[in-house]
Formats: sequence, structure tokens, C-alpha cells
Amino acid sequence: MEMKKKINLELKNRAPEEVTELVLDNCLCVNGEIEGLNDTFKELEFLSMANVELSSLARLPSLNKLRKDEEDDDDYVDEGEEEEEEEEEGLRGEKRKRDAEDDGEEDD
Repeated sequence: MEMKKKINLELKNRAPEEVTELVLDNCLCVNGEIEGLNDTFKELEFLSMANVELSSLARLPSLNKLRKDEEDDDDYVDEGEEEEEEEEEGLRGEKRKRDAEDDGEEDD
């Protein structure tokens, strides 16, 4: 079942603003992206998206009250984020090193 349809089914005649828990496990993501979940889910505290084969979290709305989210099979997204963080940390270290070297040159 597509994610958008699964969300409508989970609403059970409630407005998105009233939903505090949403289980979207095993639904189909079109193009590997979140679809149908938006900022109107203001009270959402729990979101489960296990086995949905996400390839991007770009369309994940800001869910300020979210306490826990589960993404069982999407570890590769986390790995990519870790690699980016490591790369950014490496770049910051390189910049600090260059800045220190530049400061040393000015004293000569």
C-alpha cells in the first residue's frame, strides 16, 4: 500500500492535527521519499516507518512533538549522514590547521 493511502487509513476519520501516533510500517514509498506526511500533523509524538525503503528524508516535515521515530531498514541513510559529519569534521580540522599556520606566518 502506498504511504499516502496508508496515512489516510491510519487517520480513521480524524484530522491530522489530532493524531499523536502514526504507524506506516511496510508501506510503499514512491521514489523512496516520504509522501502524504506534512506539517498538519502538529501533535504527532510517535512515528514508525519500518521497512518502507526510504532513500531520502528531505520531505520529512518538522514534527516538533515527535519523541521517537523508527526506521528499521533505512540504516544506509544514517550511514550517509555519519559520513557527511565525518567529512565536515575533517574539513573543519583542516581549516583550523591552515588558520594556525597562517597565524604563525604573520608573526615572522
